[in-house]
Amino acid sequence: MAQKVADYLLERLRDWGVERVFSYAGDGINGLLAAWARADDDPKFIQARHEELAAFEACGYAKFSGKVGVCAATSGPGAIHLLNGLYDAKLDHAPVVAIVGQTNRSAMGGSYQQEVDLMALFKDVASDYVQMVTVPEQLPNVLDRAMRVAMSRRTVTALIIPGDVQELDYSPPTHAFKMVPSSIGMAAGTPMPAEDDIRRAADVLNAGEKVAILVGQGAAGAVAEVEQAADVLGAGVAKALIGKDVLPDDLPYVTGAIGLLGTRPSYEMMMGCDTLLTVGSSFPYTQFMPELDQARGVQIEIDPTMIGMRYPYEVNLVGDAAATLRALIPLLQRKQKRDWREEIESNVTRWWEVMDRRAAVDADPINPEYVFHALSPLLPEDAMITSDSGSAANWYARHLKIRGRMRGSLSGNLATMCPGMPYAVGAKFAHPDRPAFALVGDGAMQMNGINELLTAAMYYQEWDDPRLIVGVLNNGDLNQVTWEMRAMAGSPQFEPSQKLPQFPYAAYASLIGLTGIEVTKPDQVTGAWEQALAADRPCLIEFVTDPSVPPIPPHASWDQMEKAAEAIVKGDPERWSVLKEGVKSKMQEMLPGDSQGRKHQ
Repeated sequence: MAQKVADYLLERLRDWGVERVFSYAGDGINGLLAAWARADDDPKFIQARHEELAAFEACGYAKFSGKVGVCAATSGPGAIHLLNGLYDAKLDHAPVVAIVGQTNRSAMGGSYQQEVDLMALFKDVASDYVQMVTVPEQLPNVLDRAMRVAMSRRTVTALIIPGDVQELDYSPPTHAFKMVPSSIGMAAGTPMPAEDDIRRAADVLNAGEKVAILVGQGAAGAVAEVEQAADVLGAGVAKALIGKDVLPDDLPYVTGAIGLLGTRPSYEMMMGCDTLLTVGSSFPYTQFMPELDQARGVQIEIDPTMIGMRYPYEVNLVGDAAATLRALIPLLQRKQKRDWREEIESNVTRWWEVMDRRAAVDADPINPEYVFHALSPLLPEDAMITSDSGSAANWYARHLKIRGRMRGSLSGNLATMCPGMPYAVGAKFAHPDRPAFALVGDGAMQMNGINELLTAAMYYQEWDDPRLIVGVLNNGDLNQVTWEMRAMAGSPQFEPSQKLPQFPYAAYASLIGLTGIEVTKPDQVTGAWEQALAADRPCLIEFVTDPSVPPIPPHASWDQMEKAAEAIVKGDPERWSVLKEGVKSKMQEMLPGDSQGRKHQ
């Protein structure tokens, strides 16, 4: 039998080292599915419950493996379903290639069933590279470029392959006019700034007395260099939330996350510094960075299109984070006065004491902060942690201490709901020998997490370590939006939009063959995490938590507090609980140091 275009596509993916493709079947990729059967499922077809979940899984796989994630979908509605997950990958700079079916060439332009202008549809999300294959000879070059662009620019690319083209006999490009032969592979490069620019950056940093460092996920390969620079400069290091796993949180000068979900030490450091060094981060919220005329700035960024953004940096260095820092560090002068560093470390110590106390505040029935606080010391040092958008992201940002080889991620720039569960599944396919944790709210769980449990149940026996632990905060409320309404709009909770229907999350997990645990009392929390860690299969823990515990920002503005009070006065249904929990939580920041985690009520 002659090799078909679809057969060659899978062969080319294997040559690129692609081991799995996240997908859902549809007749627009029937030729590809038939080729998978002929190829003995190599690369492995991972069946998602929905194309959006397939794209999220590919993004999570890319984030946790460092490799290109590949997803596939049928034409029309299947292609449309991919978009949210693909935008998440694009905005978080995760390399993902989407392979999408299309109606036959003979039907194009005929308003045929499921005909959608896919070139137009993917023009933005795959703006760096989107192409349609119309003849077999086109395929190698198009696929190779899609892989290279995705890897080199850390972005989304897309291949559109009409159904009839998938089933054509494959013929390679020839040595002829208007043929484009291609080849496999790409050697990694290490871009470096000019020496004069590195010297100028060193001059700025050497002149500063109070240096702050901000790192993002672009600094992940430069951990030793960031630590060395922080030591020489006597600096503290704040982390963009998507870069939470870049540096361990047990380093005394690491101030934790920055921004609305960040920590007070990060905010205080930014408000007090006179010099800012940003490495591998495009953190967008300028109001959490120094005043625009307060600090001199240096940025290190590998993507020239993202350089010089967010802050008026004096020196912008385009280059690999590790290589650039290695060239910069010998030019730095060690700060002899360590008062600034000592102040940062003191603030960090106090912050963790505050977190101890806030986690110990009583709530009805369970304080969600305690759920995350209790998990943190139990996390294995090779854990992979995902969080969903929503109030869970607050507690992920503030209470979990990254250490060892831990990895963590969430939807950083799109901040979309629902990647927590499929990210964790993607992470398990990236590292099947490591435990994964998905920390999600009940809103995200109802939107698509329940379906993703079926995927975990379908595949967990293939994983060397079967543990995928799902922590669900069941508070019956779309809690983050509720708090945003209170703090930013001065509006009381609008129950028709915010209240969620009840669902038996733990019972459902048990019903499909997983371990399900319901936790309704604080004294059950630690034991539930320990039981999940000892399980021989994925486990869902349903924590019934109090929606009135406020995700107080690191420096709540008077305007935010005034609007929250206004919401309460206007008749917020939870106003008394909100007042009580808000006062108790805020009081923990004002009490004298207490490292024993005792309750303050």
